Amino acid sequence: MDEKVERVLSGALWDEFCDRLKSAGETILRPEVPVDPLDRAEGYRYLTRILRLALEMNVENSEPQTPRLALGCRADVKLGCDNPDSYYLTAPLDGACEYRIRGRLGTVPVLSFGAYFGGMGSARSGCSGALEKSQIAVDAAGNFEIGLGARPGSGNWITLDPEGGLHQLVVRQTFGDRRRETVAELSLERVGGSAGAPPLDAARFHDRLLAAASYVKSNTALFADWARDFQAAPNQLRPLDTSRAQGDPSLFYLQGYWALAPDEAYLLELRPPECDYWNFQLNNYWLESLDHRDYRIDLNHVAARPEADGRVRIVVAHRDPGHPNWIETAFHARGTMGLRIVKGRERPVVEQRVVSFDGIPAFTGQA
Repeated sequence: MDEKVERVLSGALWDEFCDRLKSAGETILRPEVPVDPLDRAEGYRYLTRILRLALEMNVENSEPQTPRLALGCRADVKLGCDNPDSYYLTAPLDGACEYRIRGRLGTVPVLSFGAYFGGMGSARSGCSGALEKSQIAVDAAGNFEIGLGARPGSGNWITLDPEGGLHQLVVRQTFGDRRRETVAELSLERVGGSAGAPPLDAARFHDRLLAAASYVKSNTALFADWARDFQAAPNQLRPLDTSRAQGDPSLFYLQGYWALAPDEAYLLELRPPECDYWNFQLNNYWLESLDHRDYRIDLNHVAARPEADGRVRIVVAHRDPGHPNWIETAFHARGTMGLRIVKGRERPVVEQRVVSFDGIPAFTGQA
């Protein structure tokens, strides 16, 4: 009998799965992690959220022979400076197969497709091919088709890694205004595929369950490393290469660590470059966006109000300073933060400083 099947039958697989999950908790106890009940509790909740995502991706929706687009990060499952404005979809792909996406455009300003191989944080990982909205040929009604495969293609085509192996398709649709905009209608199929999924294979399940546990451990460590590095320069956004974390290649990122006393505020000032979209957001220590359902913890190119001279000043403070671009800290004293720019025609000059709450400049723009 196959060794993996034997491990499923004996329960050894489950024991190893639980042991790997337990070891992931060591990251929450790192010495540089803030010792605060809120940060610590959010750290362990973060593990449960990543586990949910890992099981969905690696077990429940892991069959590249019959792939299905599934919801990725959302308001209660967050990872790696997730964008509150984005609607994320993911699906498994096999580099040895070909696939077809059919769709109809919505009205969101940002729509992008990326095929990623290797897994986040692994030694060999990256984006094998990508397309964004302006590159996609559509008909008069907004309908389109995209092909995916390892062979060379043209037009609406996304290349998969020629070495094959498991890939992840990530679809990002980003709102400027959720009240008025709609996402694209999308479907995914394997070219020449069968009508139904194969039965659950014990040996394959063995690998996928352990992959889910490894996903939890590796991603917790990856983003904890980022937070640790950000701490070296508090209240400063700096450019960050996100290629090993399945970042969108059309984005320019600045990320950092913030920490404010009760009577302090962080000011971010910039002249937004010409771009398709930008946003600034606050995250907790674990790079999860703060609660954007009940608090205003982010600001984008639609909502931001410019000053009289055209600059945008964003004010991060624990209480309302009366500024239209106030970002709430949502009971947090510290965390991480990010500024992302989609298809920026130039890199912005960003000015940052910490001031006393009473020293926050008055808004000079139009009421």
